[in-house]
Amino acid sequence: MRVVDGEAGMAPDAATQVEMYRTMLLARMTDERTWLLNRGGKAPFVISCQGQEGTVGTVYALDRTQDWFAPYYRDLVVVMALGMTAEEILRSVMGREGDPNSGARQMPSHFSSRKLRVISQGSAVATQCLHAVGAGLAAKVRGERSVAITYVGEGGTSQGDFHEALNFASVHKLAVIFVVENNSYAISVPQSLQMAVGNVADRAAGYGMPGQVIDGQDVLEVYRVTREAADRARDGGGPTLVELKTHRLTSHSSDDDQRAYREADELKAEAADDVIPRFRERLFSSGVFDQAQEKTIRQEIMAEIDAATDAAENAPYPDAATLYDHVYGPGAPEASDLGGEPRFKFEEDV
Repeated sequence: MRVVDGEAGMAPDAATQVEMYRTMLLARMTDERTWLLNRGGKAPFVISCQGQEGTVGTVYALDRTQDWFAPYYRDLVVVMALGMTAEEILRSVMGREGDPNSGARQMPSHFSSRKLRVISQGSAVATQCLHAVGAGLAAKVRGERSVAITYVGEGGTSQGDFHEALNFASVHKLAVIFVVENNSYAISVPQSLQMAVGNVADRAAGYGMPGQVIDGQDVLEVYRVTREAADRARDGGGPTLVELKTHRLTSHSSDDDQRAYREADELKAEAADDVIPRFRERLFSSGVFDQAQEKTIRQEIMAEIDAATDAAENAPYPDAATLYDHVYGPGAPEASDLGGEPRFKFEEDV
């Protein structure tokens, strides 16, 4: 990727901007397909990224060959920008063999990939912040210039793990970027009932690090601020807290109905500020591409997702004999060895 001087500092070149847009659209359309599979009874649970695809800018601002990524469950666009495919995502959502995240052992959107430098995500909210700090500490001990970036919702910042992570990273001047994707709701709880400050980034000063609040719907601004934070971190300047003001366009998950706690006018206003159409119009106006090219991209992605859906639906469920893989060491016990009556029975035809 090449960068050029933009109106607000460094900006990716035109080809990279198109790639960023395509990744955003791929994540959105993959996400939409997971909802259809859920409503069709083929996927038990979905937690959506729709509205928060502007975080793609953070990935393109970093070095995917040496930096580390610790996402949270709404970061589908992040892992797809790193190279996770639609088919892999759909295999995960449907619990099929070939799920790269956990071998179909965890809920969907618990991202993990050693190959893509995605740190395995825990189910407990905000624990990924501590994982990123661990990667930052390792880089410092080894004398590496890698940066660790982690993502969390504003609700997750109420967890002690978040504060411990910021404090440790700042004290030891670790190369960590904390990205808060603030969509204003922790499930159904509004920000005003989560914290007494207007911005999560206001807390940064208390930990001795810079804090920035930016429009998370402005993809190129997300890119610019992340790049600056990464350059500062590599030069020994320590961590940065970046707050992206963004929108959650769907309910918290497939088990939630946000119409029960959000006003229709609020939902309508957020839908009108959708990050993908906004970035698309910016690319049109700057002459990066035109409507015909965008239509071709959309058609290519739809064909890719259709093929991915077929492949995932036809993939087998994991072999029951692998139940203990990555849970126990070699020579896994029989179920009966765990105490009490056997809870599992393995048959050749399971």
